[in-house]
Amino acid sequence: MKLYPDVPSRRTRAIVGDAVALVLLALAALLAVWVHDAVTGLSVLGAGVKDAGTAIEDGFLTAAGAVDGLPLVGDPIADGLRDAGTGSGGELADLGRAGEERVERLARILGFTTFLLPALLMLAVLPPRRLRQVRDLTAADAILSGVATEEHRLLLARRAAFGLSYASLLPHTRDPLGDLAAGRLSPLIAAALDDAGVLPGHLVGSPTPADVS
Repeated sequence: MKLYPDVPSRRTRAIVGDAVALVLLALAALLAVWVHDAVTGLSVLGAGVKDAGTAIEDGFLTAAGAVDGLPLVGDPIADGLRDAGTGSGGELADLGRAGEERVERLARILGFTTFLLPALLMLAVLPPRRLRQVRDLTAADAILSGVATEEHRLLLARRAAFGLSYASLLPHTRDPLGDLAAGRLSPLIAAALDDAGVLPGHLVGSPTPADVS
């Protein structure tokens, strides 16, 4: 398996592309953590309500404990204070606790969403493109390695002249059809190898006399 092209410029672009993808994933993860922590900070409101309710309930329980056991009226008053504490402070504490849990749940959802949306978008685009590139590089490396006959060189030059875009041919030749007709195969072969991402050393073969001229 061939992961990166042999051509230095294309190899650099591929490596930089992989590095940028990893950096973007890391940034998405950091942003997700930041969102989670920021939303979690709002749970202090629920915690405050819970603490206030607990304090009220504890106050009523303390008062109930103070009057509990008094002759005649102690037990009824204590029971009433306990009921009041449970009905007011206890419900308030439960409300605060529920709000705190909802905020924490929302923080987890937003954190995961913040990471998953860009991550899934990147995974839908970048890995298939890289897999195609690796597959093409591996196939080109296998096909274009070794000794080539003049027939192979001619077919490769024809493929470059008729199959590559002008943008791919221009760095190597300004007259691809003229080169092909005159037997100047080297520029066309170089364009084909560059497009495949392999170095010229992969294709070994003696140039024809017309190619030398």
